[in-house]
Amino acid sequence: MLKKLMSIYKDSILYSELPKHTSDQFYIFFDEPQKNWLAIPKASLTEKEINLLQVLYEQVKIPLKPLSTLSRIWHDYLLFNGSMPSLSAESNFRFIQFHVKGLGVDPTEIEPAIKGFFSDEVQIIWEDDHNGIVIEERRQLSLTESELSSMADTLESDFYVKISFYFGRVYPFSSHLRNQFLQEKEYFEFAKENLERTNILTFEKIFPAFVAFNLPDFMKEKIKQELSSVFSEDPELYTTIKVFLENNLNASLTAKKLYIHRNTLQYRIDKFIDKTGVQLKDFYGAFTVFLACLLFEQRK
Repeated sequence: MLKKLMSIYKDSILYSELPKHTSDQFYIFFDEPQKNWLAIPKASLTEKEINLLQVLYEQVKIPLKPLSTLSRIWHDYLLFNGSMPSLSAESNFRFIQFHVKGLGVDPTEIEPAIKGFFSDEVQIIWEDDHNGIVIEERRQLSLTESELSSMADTLESDFYVKISFYFGRVYPFSSHLRNQFLQEKEYFEFAKENLERTNILTFEKIFPAFVAFNLPDFMKEKIKQELSSVFSEDPELYTTIKVFLENNLNASLTAKKLYIHRNTLQYRIDKFIDKTGVQLKDFYGAFTVFLACLLFEQRK
């Protein structure tokens, strides 16, 4: 079937095996039954045609530049279920995924800048010119979450782009490693689509919203009836309560982040408690209200 498309897209290229790298000016689609890959110039496709091709075929993302032997092995293993790297079973790894948002993003410029923040050699593989993965070994874990946040700020100011990171957990090298990476990738993709922008994301920051998003509709409706209607009536109250909960019920820090006086903050908290009857300083109350905040945010 892909061969027939070549008559429509004159400058397209058909491959009998997965190409090692290609230009960023092409989209690549894979025909599973025929085991063929077709590279079609981006300029030849409309948005409607791209969406149709993505339904019919698997879109494949190829690194934009040649990779080292080890990086190639990691790339094929993580993204295409290739062979596992030949490494010590005692090794431990962490994956730091990143997404770069901006015009004219050049991976060849950003990659050395990212590597410069790490004290030891790391592997960096790119899914496309906006998404990549930093692979750290246990002995190399050189950045904390706060340092990664500073790194994001520096990259944004140097390259005039917006960048977000998913700070993965440490995993032992095993046959489960790829599935663990794919689970983190699912969380990161969810966050990019559904959460308000933040430059550092972790499992703990994403999972509550992930759970809320996947609740059955009847459960969402119950929470809406009990609590979320208050936020619909007063969106400012929603913002205040959510920031208060996100900052561990620290009134001073919350007031500072909202640029309001502590008395104003306390007034809004008291107002919420009066309307709902739910106490925020109780763990169960705080948990329930935070869930309501997440659901209200998704509806927005």
